[in-house]
Amino acid sequence: MELILKKDVENLGFADDLVTVKNGYGRNFLIPHGHATLATPSAKKVLAETLKQRAFKEKKVIEDAQKEADKLNGLEIKISAKTGEGDKLFGSINNANLAEAFEKEGVSIEKKFISIAGGTIKRTGNYEATIRFHRDVIANFSFDVVAEAN
Repeated sequence: MELILKKDVENLGFADDLVTVKNGYGRNFLIPHGHATLATPSAKKVLAETLKQRAFKEKKVIEDAQKEADKLNGLEIKISAKTGEGDKLFGSINNANLAEAFEKEGVSIEKKFISIAGGTIKRTGNYEATIRFHRDVIANFSFDVVAEAN
């Protein structure tokens, strides 16, 4: 079943993408929840025209996203957390904690656009996060999780 996405759908695509999904997924979830519409020939023509008009505006949005991504260069973030024996953390560090740390540094990033490899962090050390500013602008960022000084 071919559909045109109205919204970004995790692990499927971005808004205005033409995607092919199984019939049940499209009919029972995407269409009723307003995430997609059927890709009829007339809908495809409307989509093509919309994308053509948006291409010019999109260039400025990408430039702004790239400026935000450049703010991360040279930025060093250390997240301190309570530790138990060895390097094991009490609790865990996730994308919300990283978004909070960015906020303290003056860079505002929503937590849903941050993905940490492995999901949550349970030990001290150096880790990588992928931050999506735009569908075409994705930055990798290294940060440290350190033991909290008692």
